[in-house]
Amino acid sequence: MASRAFLLALTISSLLLVHAVLASASTVPKVRGNPDLDEEDLSFLDEEEEGEKPPHAGDFYPEDDGAFGGLDGRAHDATPVFDETDVVVLGDGNFSEFMGKQRHVMVEFYVPWCGHCKALAPEYAAAATALRGEDVVLAKVDATKANVLAQKYDLQGYPTVLFFGDGVHKDYPGQRNRDAIVAWIKKKIGLGVQNIMSAEEAEKILTSESRLVLGFLDSLVGADSQELSAASKLEDNINFYQTVNPDVAKLFHVDADAKRPSLVLLKKEADKISYYDGQFSKAAIVDFVIANKLPLVTVLSKETGQDLFDNPIKRQLLLFAMSNDSKIIMPAFQEAAKLFKGKLIFVYVEMDNEDIGTLILDYFGVTEDGPKVLAYTGHEDTKKFMLDGEVTLDNIKKFAEDFLAGKLKPFYKSDPIPDTNDGDVKIVVGNNFEEIVLDESKDVLLEIYAPWCEHCRELEPAFNKLAKLVRGVESLVIAKMEGTRNEHPHAKADGFPTLLFYPAGNKSSDPMLVDTDGTLKALYKFIKKHAKIPFKIERPASVSEESASSVGAKSAGTGVKEEL
Repeated sequence: MASRAFLLALTISSLLLVHAVLASASTVPKVRGNPDLDEEDLSFLDEEEEGEKPPHAGDFYPEDDGAFGGLDGRAHDATPVFDETDVVVLGDGNFSEFMGKQRHVMVEFYVPWCGHCKALAPEYAAAATALRGEDVVLAKVDATKANVLAQKYDLQGYPTVLFFGDGVHKDYPGQRNRDAIVAWIKKKIGLGVQNIMSAEEAEKILTSESRLVLGFLDSLVGADSQELSAASKLEDNINFYQTVNPDVAKLFHVDADAKRPSLVLLKKEADKISYYDGQFSKAAIVDFVIANKLPLVTVLSKETGQDLFDNPIKRQLLLFAMSNDSKIIMPAFQEAAKLFKGKLIFVYVEMDNEDIGTLILDYFGVTEDGPKVLAYTGHEDTKKFMLDGEVTLDNIKKFAEDFLAGKLKPFYKSDPIPDTNDGDVKIVVGNNFEEIVLDESKDVLLEIYAPWCEHCRELEPAFNKLAKLVRGVESLVIAKMEGTRNEHPHAKADGFPTLLFYPAGNKSSDPMLVDTDGTLKALYKFIKKHAKIPFKIERPASVSEESASSVGAKSAGTGVKEEL
């Protein structure tokens, strides 16, 4: 899950980032039920809910914004009418049989109300029509009707587009338009590797390509060529070539007398040549290319985000700096990158880049002026660490060493702690999370929300009424945290809204995922059942009236009985 989070914001990636997008908080500890619950008359809560539209609890399908687009979560305009004749409709019932009969299939997993899915649909249909007659089929799956497939392929956001070919599947990393989809698929189903026959051809390629892979073979056909071609189809952003001409090989820095097959990866930068000396197989070649295709310092962009996400090295050091400042700092950052090659990926984020700067700063919670250096643990984790001090070679080196040794204290995104916090619903931010939520003397219900989330807005009336209803219970806290600007390892959300319950005296364990309906009555019954510290409330004349503010609420054991 984290891996998609990082691609979303960091490719961003996961750049999502977000890539962009997190570990599940759905582990539910076993707790003692409350026998008093069944004896309560909760009819007054039904009265409070009359006329309210129930929120869509538990039905959130996050939209996958691709590398960078639409991270504010707002819906796209209505989809125009278009022809989907060439798009095959698949589901749980016919997926396996259909895939068994096809060599290459691209599948779009979508949900009907998703704005990004609606925007992709006409482009996807047009691509299917353009590829009619080719050795590929484009299909779509409504994920709301295909639970088996959604679980099998661990779908976390929509649309998710997967390409199936030669016994494997992978995410489609390209742009969501007809031409990009068609070009990407044609590379996947074609030969993949191009022949270079003469020195003249080689010189043109070396001039035009920023990075490439060349195989120096005994023959342009046969087993070695087939392995190279298969590997090329699994690499989206580098062109593969092959030659049998020794003069061509020399131009690519390959010894003409070298044992064949030989393989070299070239990049236009200081660390420009990487030679391969392993087994000449598809999988091994792909691993070599992924591990060596990045420069010493990768400039973060929409184009490089997928490379960062795919790299087997997950831990990264990111330099955040304005373009003018980077000219001064970059030499030290590059020198440090040489020292940790193969252990860390070094990334430069141009803070004043209009395309990605703001998105990445928000994702990582970097709010101060640069330059800043931040360490990131990668897609299997979401821990971040900030360099405290001047950005010098010595400081970067020490910071990287401590990062690899696990000696650094994590850094979390946080809004400023509010000056006052005496409302019925307590405001939680990253920097006061432990004080409020992890207080062992309190049972805490926390809503993690996003300001653009419609489901969150639908939940708000019931959530606020619940907070008002139980505000006199000293052992109970109703709180909310804005989930795009604040974070904490004990508050991980797969979507918005996410409701988590933290029982008193048990804050070291994972919180409980509140999987009930988002109505006032259902929320009250949940906290009443699972609260470690029993409580009773008096029945108010109306929870929504201001007069309810005078209603008392006292913890059990005081001799005060519920008036219901």
